[in-house]
Amino acid sequence: MREDTGFLDRPDGERLAWRKIEGAGPTVVWLGGFKSDMAGSKAQTLADWAMANGRAYVRFDYLGHGESSGDFVKGTISRWREDALAVIDQLTAGPLVLVGSSMGGWLACLVAAVRAERIAGMVLVAPAADFTEKLMVPEMTAADRLAMDRDGVWMRPSDYGDPYPIVRELIEDGARWSILPGPVPVEAPVRILQGGVDPDVPWRHALALAQALKTEDLVFSLIKDGDHRLSRPQDLQRLVAAVAELAP
Repeated sequence: MREDTGFLDRPDGERLAWRKIEGAGPTVVWLGGFKSDMAGSKAQTLADWAMANGRAYVRFDYLGHGESSGDFVKGTISRWREDALAVIDQLTAGPLVLVGSSMGGWLACLVAAVRAERIAGMVLVAPAADFTEKLMVPEMTAADRLAMDRDGVWMRPSDYGDPYPIVRELIEDGARWSILPGPVPVEAPVRILQGGVDPDVPWRHALALAQALKTEDLVFSLIKDGDHRLSRPQDLQRLVAAVAELAP
C-alpha cells in the first residue's frame, strides 16, 4: 500500500494539502488541532496503522496550516469547517470515522451535524469545543482586551513556542458556532481521550462535551497523568485502540 498526496483547490484560489491511503472502510479522517498539522505524531501513527491493516485513511491541513496555502490569521472556525467538509465530500465516500484532536474535536462535531448519515463513529482527543469563546477569551487580561479592541489582534502566549496572533474575527466567528451546553446532535458512537493535567483543555470542559453529545454509546477515558498532546507511546496506543474499535 502507499499514501498518495495532493492538493485540493478551493474556490478562492487557496489549496489544501492532503494525504490519502486507499483501503477498507469506514474511512478514518484526521481533523487536526489549532496551529497543528497532518505530520504530527498522532496523525502519523494512524497512517502507520492504516497502512499496516489495509484501512482507508485521509489527513489534511486546514487553510494557513502545515503544507496548505493561505494566511493563518485569515482562518476562522467557519473557514476550517468548510475545509473539512470539502475534503470529506471530495476525497472520501461511504461511512466515516472522524478523529478530531483539540480544535479538530469541535470541527468533528460541526461536520457530524451536517453529514450525520455518513458518520460511523468519532474519536475525540482533548476536544476543544467552543475554545475561542470559552477557553481563550477568559484568559485575556485587561491589557490583552485593550490590544484586541485597539488593534483587532492579541498576541497570545504559547507553551509550545513564540506568541501567536489571535484576531478579532476568529473570536467573533467562533461564538457563532458554539455547541455547548448542547445538546450536540451526534448519534454515532463516540470515544473521548482526555488528559487529566491538560493545561489547554481542562478535563471538565471535555466532560461537558461528553454530556452534551446525544449519543448513548460514549466512553470518556480520563488519562490522569496525560497532557494536552497525548502523544506518549501509551497515549498513541490508546488512540489506535479507540479508532480500531470504531473502524473494525
